[in-house]
Amino acid sequence: MTERSKEQPITFVGIDLAKRSFHLFGADAAGRKVLSKTLTRARLPGFIAQLPPCTIAMEACGSAHDWARRFRDAGHAVRLIAPQFVKPFVKSNKNDAADAEAICEALQRPGMRFVAIKSVEQQDIQSIHRMRSLAVDRRTAQVNQIRGLLLEYGIEIAQGRACVQRRLPQILEDASNGLSGRFRAELQGLYDELQHLNARVAHYDAQLEQIAQESEQARNLMTIPGIAAKGATALLAAVGEDPSLLKNGRGLAAWLGLVPRQHSTGGKARLLGISKRGDCYLRQLLIHGARAVLRHTDRKDDAHSRWATALKARRHSNVAVVALANKLARIAYAVMLSGRPYDPNTGLITAA
Repeated sequence: MTERSKEQPITFVGIDLAKRSFHLFGADAAGRKVLSKTLTRARLPGFIAQLPPCTIAMEACGSAHDWARRFRDAGHAVRLIAPQFVKPFVKSNKNDAADAEAICEALQRPGMRFVAIKSVEQQDIQSIHRMRSLAVDRRTAQVNQIRGLLLEYGIEIAQGRACVQRRLPQILEDASNGLSGRFRAELQGLYDELQHLNARVAHYDAQLEQIAQESEQARNLMTIPGIAAKGATALLAAVGEDPSLLKNGRGLAAWLGLVPRQHSTGGKARLLGISKRGDCYLRQLLIHGARAVLRHTDRKDDAHSRWATALKARRHSNVAVVALANKLARIAYAVMLSGRPYDPNTGLITAA
């Protein structure tokens, strides 16, 4: 540590994260530069441990949550900032030192928004969701490849995984369809891989179901129509145990990109389509859940269904789906904040 840093205590530290090289920029309480140096991954924990308690900021990127937990355990206050909020503070050309300084500058803004630090349990749930999503994508690609290859041999299979899984064993057993032995063997390999992917997806679904049943907060979320185990666990992984970091239910909906984009100027308000910001996977789950709810609202008479039916009658179906997904996000925020389940018959959070 330099003599200057000893005279002027470090109050704020911005760290530009990377795989092997980490640049630190420190400032005192007045925002003046105190420290600027580069450290390796091995030296970073020891250097942070010997610093007096201060506020450390990083961009919310790969490995940020792990570092945040480490620095917090060392006695520091840690803040994660979305990269798009750091970008305006980068001066001139982009480099590691300029990025670290920009992070430190953004940290000191009174109106800055921060990203909640995820626990290990939240990252576990998020990892399972990501692994499941990849397995589903691979399974879809496998189904499409099988259909495309068979069409080259004049064998047509209707769209959908169920159709492929039903027809493919029949095609493999049919000796009169003109398929060669070599291609039939390779096709059997594709079918075996498809079965393996089905088993992986089923495994992840079972894991998420188990997590949802073991968590009281997830069980409360599943009382909301349109939110099942996948949606509840995804919300827990994204929002965590402290939803109060978001201002209100609309804040959660805006964070998920379920509110209109705005392009207003000169006192004239102009609202566009939804912003599609934030976690696209969680937004997708809420929209799929809302679409499933809207499909059955005509046959129900509770307050939630009556509202959804009236909405569907006066607006386009896609608009109604997004509006209901927005409402589901707001209800989910209220459920997480109160710690109590939701009653769809009354449209209210039930008493403890």
